[in-house]
Amino acid sequence: MNLDMEKTIHIAVVPGVGFGHLVPILQFTKLLVHLHPFIHVTCLIPTLGSPPSALKTILQTLPSNINYTFLLPVDPNDLPQETLTLEMKSQLIVTLSLPYLHQALKSLALRTPLVALVADSFAVEALNFAKDFNMLSYIYFTSAATTLSFSFYFPKLDEETSCEYRDLPEPIKIPGCIPLHGSDLLTPAQDRSSQAYKHFLQHSKSLCFADGVLVNSFLEMEMGPIKALTEEGSGNPAVYPIGPIIQTGTKSGSDVGNGKECLTWLDKQKPCSVLYVSFGSGGTLSQEQTVELALGLELSNHRFLWVVRAPNNSANAAYFSTQDDDVDPLKFLPSGFLERTKEKGLVIPSWAPQIQILSHSSVGGFLSHCGWNSCLESVMHGVPLITWPLFAEQRMNAALLSEGLKVGVRPRVNENGIVERVEIVKVIKCLMEEEEGRNLCNNMKELKDAAINALKENGPSTKTIYQLTLKWRNLV
Repeated sequence: MNLDMEKTIHIAVVPGVGFGHLVPILQFTKLLVHLHPFIHVTCLIPTLGSPPSALKTILQTLPSNINYTFLLPVDPNDLPQETLTLEMKSQLIVTLSLPYLHQALKSLALRTPLVALVADSFAVEALNFAKDFNMLSYIYFTSAATTLSFSFYFPKLDEETSCEYRDLPEPIKIPGCIPLHGSDLLTPAQDRSSQAYKHFLQHSKSLCFADGVLVNSFLEMEMGPIKALTEEGSGNPAVYPIGPIIQTGTKSGSDVGNGKECLTWLDKQKPCSVLYVSFGSGGTLSQEQTVELALGLELSNHRFLWVVRAPNNSANAAYFSTQDDDVDPLKFLPSGFLERTKEKGLVIPSWAPQIQILSHSSVGGFLSHCGWNSCLESVMHGVPLITWPLFAEQRMNAALLSEGLKVGVRPRVNENGIVERVEIVKVIKCLMEEEEGRNLCNNMKELKDAAINALKENGPSTKTIYQLTLKWRNLV
C-alpha cells in the first residue's frame, strides 16, 4: 500500500430524517471504511424528538472509525401546523437543525481537517456549510439513477410543459431512461399549482451546486440513466454509482417476537412457494384496499407472509410515526380471514425482518411498494416482484422494474385508485405459476449476479468508490 494511503481522511456525513434515509447512508459509510480503513467518518444526525430505539441498535454496530452525534432534536411543536408533504417535512427538520449542524462542524473542524461533507438528498441545505470549512460537497442520493436523471431534467421539463404531466398524450423521455407516463412521475410533480411542486422544482435546481452525487445504484441495473448522467457535457455534477448498498440482516432482528415466528414458519414451507407482502417502513393502505388485498391473497390460494399495518387514507402515514402500538392492525382484516387462511398464510403486525425473509429459500416473490431500499434488497436476493407503488418516486421505480428490467409484474388500478381482488389474484398467479413469472425470475437471477459483481474487488461500484477516495486523498 502506498504510504500516502496511510494518511487519515476525515469526512462528515449528514443523514436525512427517517429510517429509509438514515440506514442507507450509514450502510454506505460502513462499506466505505471497510474498503478504505484510513477514512474516518463523523455522522451528524438531525432528529425530530428522541431517536427511535431501532436506530440506536443499528448505531451500535458501527465500526470504531465511524463516530456519530445526534444534533439537538427539533421540537415537533416548531413544525407548522398545516399538513406538509413527506419531502417538505423531512427538509424542514434539517433546516431547523442547521444552527446545531454548523456548531457541530465548527467544533469538529477545530480538531480535525475535514475533506468532504456528504449529505442526504433531503439534507442538501447542509452543503452550504462545505465552503465555510473548505470541504468538497456531495449528495448521497438514496433513490434510483432514473430518479436522479429526472431531478436534473425537471427544471427543463417544467419550462417546456404547460399542462399537468399526466395529461400529456405521449410518455416523457428523460435522458437515458425508459419513457415514463406523466402519471408515473413522483408525487410532488403531480400538481403544478401545489407548494410541493414548487418545493421540488427548487430542490432539483439545488442538486447542481454539489461537487458530486453518490447514487445507490449500479451500471447493469440502470445502464441508460447512469451513462446519460456521467457523459461529458451532461451539465450536472460528477455522478458516482456506488450501489447496491443494502442493510445486512442482523441476528437481533430475527430473535425477537415476529422475527422468530416468521422464520420458523418459513422453514416449514416448500422452496419458492411463499409470496412475501410488505409496504415498507412507511407505507399504509386504506381500509378498502386492505380488505381487497386480504381477499385477493385468500382467493389466490397461494402461501403468503403479510406484514400488515393499521389502515390509513394517507399512503405514507407511518413514515414518521414510531408505529401506534395500541392499534391492532389485525382487527381491520375481513371477518374470518385469519381463520380461513391459517393453513396458507402468516400475518404479522407492523414489522418483520425483511432481509432474512428475502434471503429465505421458501420465498418466491415479493409484493412491494417499490421503495428503492426494498427494490435493491429484492435484487440482491434474486426475488421477483409484484410492483405496487404508493407514494414519492415509487411509481417510477415500479415502471423501471416491470417495464424496463422485466423483473416484476404491475397490477392494474381501477378508476378509484384501488387494486381489486380479481387483479390481485391475476398478478399473484402470473408471478408464482405462469411462464411470465418464470421469465421474471430468470431475469432477476441475472440482475442479482450483476449486483453481486458490482461490489466485488474489481467491480464497477468498488472502482467508483476507489476513484472518490483517491480524489479525497489528494487533498490531504
